[in-house]
Amino acid sequence: MPTLIAKHKEMMMTDPNTRPPLPPFSYEEAVVKTRKAEDAWNSRNPEAIALAYTEDSQWRNRADFPVGRAEIIAFLANKWQREQEYRLIKEVWAHSGNRIAVRFAYEWRDDGGQWYRSYGNENWQFDERGLMAYRHASINDMAISEADRKFHWPLGRRPDGHPGLSDLGL
Repeated sequence: MPTLIAKHKEMMMTDPNTRPPLPPFSYEEAVVKTRKAEDAWNSRNPEAIALAYTEDSQWRNRADFPVGRAEIIAFLANKWQREQEYRLIKEVWAHSGNRIAVRFAYEWRDDGGQWYRSYGNENWQFDERGLMAYRHASINDMAISEADRKFHWPLGRRPDGHPGLSDLGL
């Protein structure tokens, strides 16, 4: 029986559409997968982000239910028209087999200058290629003052030395 590492390497060679780490996830792999998702979302590039999802991926995001990459791209493009200066941190909550549960917080401002911190939880299910087939997100928004912001890195990837959610008391 091939090792997990050999399985991942073989899959990547035969299918360029794989997104390692692949399930089943160890805790360390779930952390890597979560950070890759955080980095992608902080890029705010809907087309690139959509490639991490299956072509028929099904989402529940608040009261929106996009299905498939085209709808995901449209959803994300619309999201970042409304949510400006977006900065996100994700943290693994639990994992098992091909599923990962994360908690997250992100800060953003609207076009009127009001800042928000949005808190939420996501449940993810992946296919054998490491693409996300299902994403269920529950999110709550809280208006904050600019002085209450905690995410101050330049737009884009959160720096490696920046505290995570638990470190920030969130």
